[in-house]
Amino acid sequence: MIVGVVKEIKNNEYRIGMTPACAAEYVAAGHRVLVEKNGGLGVGFLNEEYASAGAEIIDSAADVWAKSNMIVKVKEPIESEYKYLRKDLILYTYLHLAADKPLTEALLKAGTDAVAYETITDNQGGLPCLTPMSEIAGRMAALEGAKYLERTFGGEGVLLAGVPGVQKGKVTIIGGGVVGTNAAKIAMGLGADVTILDINARRLAYLDDIFGSRIQTLYSSMSNIKKSIADADVVVGAVLIPGKKAPKLLGKDDLKLMKKGAVLVDVAVDQGGCFETTKATTHQEPIFMVDDIVHYCVANMPGAVAKTSTQALVNTTLSLGLQIAGKGLAQALKENKNLVPGVNCYHGKCTLDGVAEAFNLELHDVMKLI
Repeated sequence: MIVGVVKEIKNNEYRIGMTPACAAEYVAAGHRVLVEKNGGLGVGFLNEEYASAGAEIIDSAADVWAKSNMIVKVKEPIESEYKYLRKDLILYTYLHLAADKPLTEALLKAGTDAVAYETITDNQGGLPCLTPMSEIAGRMAALEGAKYLERTFGGEGVLLAGVPGVQKGKVTIIGGGVVGTNAAKIAMGLGADVTILDINARRLAYLDDIFGSRIQTLYSSMSNIKKSIADADVVVGAVLIPGKKAPKLLGKDDLKLMKKGAVLVDVAVDQGGCFETTKATTHQEPIFMVDDIVHYCVANMPGAVAKTSTQALVNTTLSLGLQIAGKGLAQALKENKNLVPGVNCYHGKCTLDGVAEAFNLELHDVMKLI
């Protein structure tokens, strides 16, 4: 199979879908690998490194798209890339389609077979290709929240760690999954007073067990959420319903309950966000204000730590990518049931329930289409 890797062109996105070491694995398996010229410079990978690994360096993204049977990316195609989508092309990347109607329509119209990292599962029901980015985004959420509390950014001027004789800052985390757990680790490391809310009692018990008296755990009812945000300095939105749009847990009116200069960090922004006032931002312009509340809603948070993120991502995507390239998508799906929920679009049909639900599309069973 001809496997293509293009440079990411989303705002301030420096990650790349394949490292030189990964390219060598594909080549060793008998595939041709085409890498767009300078595609890996954002994480320090030179053209020469890809060439030494056996990849071919291609001058333009258009040529990589056109010549490849399978494209390995990091982020979803943006509008300027829709023209490259076509039938008989496998797209292997993060997609977050339930919050992106234009891309969903473009994929279905083109007939591209779209495999989303974030909905691939494992034998334990986890999301192995999403987990490393969730870990990074969670850790960054606490750090970015602490940063934008600074008065120079419109924050209330609170140091989360406090100092002797001064109260610590308070961090409220809504969602106790991978993002929330990692946000809590860093927030506690910074010295903050941390509260985590979740609707899963077993998860709360687990968090209470591993963190003990260092955090407060609460059931995620609307009453508890509103009480918790009232005195919070940073609120992290960390909810996830795999493949579906994130639920809106805070409305605009709820901002009135918060302290002026508090910070909202919406890690669920890729799935539409869990705050009514959320709108996607970029690393270039990461924040905006609504009713004196700082909003940090960057849609590709891990892109800021591109080297770490790329290495963590390919650790999980490589083996599955090799399966798809080696066997073809249809046969790979027959042999690996965990890949099945990763297929969001197949031959012009919507095959993921969360996407079908979001846009009122007919849902198809991919296994009946192959």
